[in-house]
Order: sequence, then structure tokens, then C-alpha cells
Amino acid sequence: MTPRTDSAAPFSAATTTVADAPRSELLQSVVDVARAIFGAEASSVFLLDEEADELVFQAVSGQGEEFLVGRRFPAGRGIAGWVATSGEPMVVDDLSADPSFDRSLAESTAYVPNALMAAPLISDARILGVLEVLDPSPQARSGVRELDLLAMFARQAAAALRVLTPERVREAEERAVSAGGALEGARREDALKLLGSLERLLRGVG
Repeated sequence: MTPRTDSAAPFSAATTTVADAPRSELLQSVVDVARAIFGAEASSVFLLDEEADELVFQAVSGQGEEFLVGRRFPAGRGIAGWVATSGEPMVVDDLSADPSFDRSLAESTAYVPNALMAAPLISDARILGVLEVLDPSPQARSGVRELDLLAMFARQAAAALRVLTPERVREAEERAVSAGGALEGARREDALKLLGSLERLLRGVG
């Protein structure tokens, strides 16, 4: 099962690049904010490595944050794989009754949730990865409105992440030679502003 993308060249969001430091900071902010907003026990961002056809844990807040970052699994596995493939958000109130849930994969992470919400990270019609919140509060998973909020948050996070893709970073580095490094800093600030603006919005309506 191969995640849906457009016809452009593969985008390996999980590839190690010079963007790692600002990207890691951005993604950690994403999972920390998502966990707080939805009252979840844990939150994770998986980025898609299209060349390897794998999803990679890139940031974790809560359960598993000490050892899961960098772990890979096939892109078609579990609910995260379904969300990456379909490009649609998903909420499951009872994972024990859902056939899409890969319990063996969850057990291998040392945390088996009872419920979860997940949304794709989509920018420019490309799926960059998946944002999950595990065991969100009952109120947060009680309706379509909350899932829409998570999907909106994921889209905004993807837009911020797209600013920090390897291609953009290389462009920034080339221009920074003549601009004293200001351009790269500006791009990084743009990404964080995008995330910050959505965080304020979500906290205001959540």
C-alpha cells in the first residue's frame, strides 16, 4: 500500500538534512501543542519517507518520547498508514473493535492506546506524514468538530514544515551567503509563526 502523493519527484520528509534542528523544534512544538489541546496521553508526528515507503517517528510528546523518535515502520501499516494512504483524518473511540488498528505495532512501542485521532500532514497536495493524538479526552473525540480542528492543525503544521523542506533549506543557504544568514532565519520564523497562529486559534475555540 503506497501513500497517495502527486506526480512530482519523491519528497522524503524524513531524510536527515541540515534542517534537522529547526525542523525538530517545529515538530516537537506540534506534538506538545496537539497533546495539550486535545487532552491526550501522548501525541506523535510520523513523516513519510517515500523512497523507503516507510513512516518515521519524528516527534513524540508523552508516552514513548524517550525512545520512539527515529523508529520506522511500513507506510501502509495501522491507522497511521491508512491516514497516510487515504489522506483523510480518522477518529476511533474503541481501538479494540477496529480492524485497522495494528495492535502488534502498538505493543512494540510499549504503549497501547484505547482511542486515537489522526490527521494527515498535507501541503501542496502532498502527504508529508501523519499527526496522531493517543487517548484524547472523551470531549475531544466526541464529534466531527474536534476532528476537523485536528485536521486543520495538521494542515497548518504541514505548511510550516514545508517551509523547512530540504529544497527550501538549500535555497535559503545559497541566498544566505549574500544576505548574512537572514533569509534562513526568516523562513524559520515564518514556520513558527504559522504554528503559533493556529495554536492561538485552536485554544480560543477549543
